[in-house]
Amino acid sequence: MEQETLRTVKFPESVADKFDKIALKLGRSKRQVFTQMVDYFFRSKKDPADINDEFLKNTLLKSHKDYIGFIRTQEAELLIPIKTDVSRMLDALGRVIQSFNGQVLKQNDQIFNHQKLLLGNQEAQVKKFTQTDELMRRVFASLHTREQLKEKFLDIFEDYVKVRNSFNITTSAKEKETVIQKVRQKISHL
Repeated sequence: MEQETLRTVKFPESVADKFDKIALKLGRSKRQVFTQMVDYFFRSKKDPADINDEFLKNTLLKSHKDYIGFIRTQEAELLIPIKTDVSRMLDALGRVIQSFNGQVLKQNDQIFNHQKLLLGNQEAQVKKFTQTDELMRRVFASLHTREQLKEKFLDIFEDYVKVRNSFNITTSAKEKETVIQKVRQKISHL
């Protein structure tokens, strides 16, 4: 094995404290941390005095531009067509709903008017049935009254016939006239 030639670097105590903390934090030896730092700055060609780290900024900006480009591509290819299609679909759906509501409301109005007409006809029929029932009741009452009237008239007539049969030759005309008057009065009271 070849022996490594070691060199020393002198630095202030405050830097030595920071260097110790970095090595302790990373869990490596100070020699290993120092070697890795030199390799890092050698490969990245960064200036350790440049705190702004332009390479990192450029990398972030490039990534940021890539993300923005991806988002714009997605917007152009997906979002805008979807929005356009959804807008057209909503317009068509609105027209369908308007047409449906117009036809349904028109049909409902026609049905309502028809039902009002039927209700009016039904009320007229109920009124006619009520009038017919009243007329039938009167007819039955008059038939009943007619039968009673016939019976009363027959009673009056039978009384008249009995009285007339009881007349003889000696019955005066005045008595005959009185009987006729009584019969007429009874008939007028019917």
